[in-house]
Order: sequence, then structure tokens, then C-alpha cells
Amino acid sequence: MTSNLNHPALSDDRLPPRPTRLDDEARRAREQRDAQVRGVASIAGMREAIVETARNLPLVTEVPRLGKLDAAAFRARAAAGLPFLVTGVVGRWPLCALTPNALRERFGTVPVRARVGDYVNTAFAPDRAMRDMPMRDYLDLSTAPGDLPPYVGNLELRELNALCHWPGYFDKMGPPRFWLGPARTVTPLHCDYDDNIFAQIWGRKRIFLAPPHHGEFLYTREANPVLFGSPFDPEAPDYERFPLARQAALVEVIVKPGDMLYVPAGWYHQVRALSFSLSANRWARAVPFALRNDPASAATVGRLDTSAG
Repeated sequence: MTSNLNHPALSDDRLPPRPTRLDDEARRAREQRDAQVRGVASIAGMREAIVETARNLPLVTEVPRLGKLDAAAFRARAAAGLPFLVTGVVGRWPLCALTPNALRERFGTVPVRARVGDYVNTAFAPDRAMRDMPMRDYLDLSTAPGDLPPYVGNLELRELNALCHWPGYFDKMGPPRFWLGPARTVTPLHCDYDDNIFAQIWGRKRIFLAPPHHGEFLYTREANPVLFGSPFDPEAPDYERFPLARQAALVEVIVKPGDMLYVPAGWYHQVRALSFSLSANRWARAVPFALRNDPASAATVGRLDTSAG
């Protein structure tokens, strides 16, 4: 790491407050809000329904690559509960035509928050090490040698999103999140209990995926009600520590510039940059597609609004 890490933290109201640990009361209140936003009675019920529905999925040995889909075709495909790649959408965004040098010139003063230090082993801790800095400083810092370069991840960057044209696949979407960093940056294995579209803008990334019900083989731990992490690393599997992981059905996919990957709710995924990369994603904020036409899951989820989507 360079001496940039010792500079005082950047103060800018465009960055969100840093995460903090929640007490039990605050956690319950958050879970209730999360359920209300998604139109379900219980986040725990939604998680259970996702896992049980996944038990009927076929084994996935590769992630299919499809052409451009309109909203109706996307939703029909997503209802199967399996991941897939969409082409012909992201590559048309103005952001894809931007170069790293242009990013520095046009957006060098934009504040960003970088994950630093051993952010893999502390990935799901609210008090993990992070540094706030202008974009240009991060771009300088990201070229420093080291096994685990600093990583700008899961950050709203409205300036960049103005150059994106998201398809209307989800009726309700969370804000766009951006992921910027050189080769070797990584987000360890985890699952989000929301449907997700992941857009690869620059560079290539290797993504490992595993179905929701295989979380029982992955030694998972709850980070928050809609996020579960795993200590297992599919790129360097340690079956002595994690013997059950041998039973997890992991599939690998390489996302390239212009690809959009659909990650169904509850699917575990690990993401590593193979080259300098810029990605963006959006999570749905509704009942997952895979549950919408399943009467059994409707009873488990306890939907508040079955007409959504």
C-alpha cells in the first residue's frame, strides 16, 4: 500500500454514511422495512421459499449467453430461477465508450470509498477498513503493487449512472451500484436475496455461481437478512476445512465488456476481476421472479402485493 492511505479521510456528503453494527431492535426494524419494500410479510419466509424452490432446479453446467431481450422475454426466462447472460444491451451505453483516462479527466474529483487491507476476510463486517478519496487518487492507488489491490465496490456514483441506460426488467429497482478496480480485486462468495442484473462495462471478470439450496454446503453466515456470506473460496478450495463444499454445484462464467448477467435471488456468487474493470449492478426490490408463479412459495412468503411485476 502507498502513503495515500495515511491521508485524512475525504469528507463529502455525496458518500453514504459508513456502515455500523445494528443492535437487535434496529436489526428487526430494518428487516421489517426490507419486507415491506419487497411486498412480503417476512424476509425469513422469502429466504425459505427461495431455497425450497431451488431444490427443483436442474443442475447448471454452464451459463447460457442470450441475445438482447425485451422486458417480457427477460421475465419469462428469469421465472425459471436460473442465471443467464444477456448481450446487446450494455455495450450501447455511453459509459462503455469512456476510457480510464477520460474517467480521470471528467470525474477525477468525484468522491469514492475504497475497500483496503484484507477486505476479503472482513467482507461482511460493517467495520471493515475503507478509505474515502477523490476518484483520481483511487485510480493512482489502484496501480500500486500488492496481492489485493484497493477496491471501489457497491457504491452509488450518480455521475457515472447518467451514462447508463438500464433496461426495464424490474418493476422496482434499487439504486445502481458501481464496482471499479484492477485485476485481482475480488468480492468473496455470498448471496443476496434479491434478483440482480450485473453489467460489465470494462474488463473481464470470473464469476462462480452456486444455487440457493447449496448454501447448506457452504458454511454460510448471515451478514444481514438479505445477505449471507461464505468463507469457502471456489478458486482455492480448502476441503479439509470445508468438506461439505465438495457437494456444492459451482459453475464458472467469464463476463466480458457489454455482458449483462442475471443472478437470481439467493444464488451464491464470487467475483474476481481478471483485468482492470468497471461494473455496475442493480437489485430488484420485489418478490423474486422464481417465486411469483408458485402457489406453495406464495404461502411461505406471505406476499402483501401479489400483483407486483
